[in-house]
Amino acid sequence: MHTLLVTLLVIDCIALIIVVLLQSGKSAGLSGAISGGAEQLFGKQKARGMDLVLQRVTIVLAVLFFVLSILVSYVQL
Repeated sequence: MHTLLVTLLVIDCIALIIVVLLQSGKSAGLSGAISGGAEQLFGKQKARGMDLVLQRVTIVLAVLFFVLSILVSYVQL
């Protein structure tokens, strides 16, 4: 069981890295560095199309990562 969970965790990590790298940058240049992504936080820029799909997949993979990490720590005990 522990081996299965660790394998799923590694697959999830690799998928999460790939999905994050596929996303386009939301802020470009110095103005984006100063604002710190506040525009995305307050919803001024809505994701559309492939960006929306990648954003939702990232959320699902991140939640799965946390759940699998907790499960691995409990199964190891």
